[in-house]
Amino acid sequence: MISDRLFVYGTLMRGFDHPMAQLLSRSADFLGNATCRGRLYLIKHYPGLVLSDDAGDIVFGELYRLRDRDALLGEFDMYEACGEGFPEPTEYLRRMLTVTHADGTSGEVWTYVYNWPVAGLPQIASGKFLES
Repeated sequence: MISDRLFVYGTLMRGFDHPMAQLLSRSADFLGNATCRGRLYLIKHYPGLVLSDDAGDIVFGELYRLRDRDALLGEFDMYEACGEGFPEPTEYLRRMLTVTHADGTSGEVWTYVYNWPVAGLPQIASGKFLES
């Protein structure tokens, strides 16, 4: 099954005035807060998620149900500059990962994973971009 859910942890979250954040809030249903296993790094004015197997590495974000999944994922792929037509290696990759919902249940959803080296970049130790 291809998920219609998207986990966001940076500039697409509620409260950002970015046009793509506005597109998400208009075109998707906010399902609540969620977490995933990973490390968050401050790239520039935006974060990058690097997956981790360490249970202590938690990234906090928001979960959305995309109403028109394919069209919206296409838009977000363009925004994140990944997918067809972008030179490899792209800065981000769209991947499925397991997130944990606020009620403790979990599920497989889409997110964008950072794909370039993070050596020398500051880690957002709290896992919360809004606190960086």
